[in-house]
Amino acid sequence: MEKVKRNVLLNPGPATTTDTVKYAQVVPDICPREKEFGQIMEEIGQELVKIVHGDLDKYTAVLFCGSGTINIDACVNSLVPANKKMLVLNNGAYSARAAEVCEAYLIDHINLKLPITEPIDLNKVEDALKADKDIGVVYCCHHETGTGVLNPIREIGALAHKYGATFVVDTTSTYAMIPIDMDKDNLDFIMASAQKGLMSMTGLSFTIGNTKILEESKNYPVRSYYTNLYMQYIFIKEKGEMRFTPPVQTIYATRQA
Repeated sequence: MEKVKRNVLLNPGPATTTDTVKYAQVVPDICPREKEFGQIMEEIGQELVKIVHGDLDKYTAVLFCGSGTINIDACVNSLVPANKKMLVLNNGAYSARAAEVCEAYLIDHINLKLPITEPIDLNKVEDALKADKDIGVVYCCHHETGTGVLNPIREIGALAHKYGATFVVDTTSTYAMIPIDMDKDNLDFIMASAQKGLMSMTGLSFTIGNTKILEESKNYPVRSYYTNLYMQYIFIKEKGEMRFTPPVQTIYATRQA
């Protein structure tokens, strides 16, 4: 196998990749609707759940073709019940993006703007939850890449659950880099992309979430056709494949990664 020059990337986006990950993409062409390819996706989905110590009887990985923002879009538009609000704990560029997605879909939300140079203040989170009984989802970013701030997700999750809300966390910059435990950290849904901590290629993103809540979201308003979380989940579960064309070579690279 010929060695490939390995650059040191100083950007916050795609990570460097090993030669074995690069060459894993060189495979015979395959139709992504074949059962063999479906088995590969199923195996990857299970491994993704295990990385964050998730019980496969309780948590499910849902794979999407796209960059990390497709996860934000999917979780925001799919997990807010009718007549409920999302509380966005906004202390950086990536949590701010979730608020922008709420605005784009006209989802009722509270954009709680907090200092970007310090972790989220738990007292302010609880004050917001106490003040509005219609909050159904709490959203935050684990690690805000732009500043390096690491938010206390375990404690935030405990507050969200105390007030009966679902807890959604963008873990794109921590998944497979900082230990995460779905149950211990009080997480309902997290998200990441293959090109970050897994050091694979851009094009495959995924959410890992509580299967019971995911199935309940069938009854929530459908705000997107392409990025509806339940639609993608049930299609993969019943058909063994993505609803739309998956990033085939990236999936092979991710299996290797």
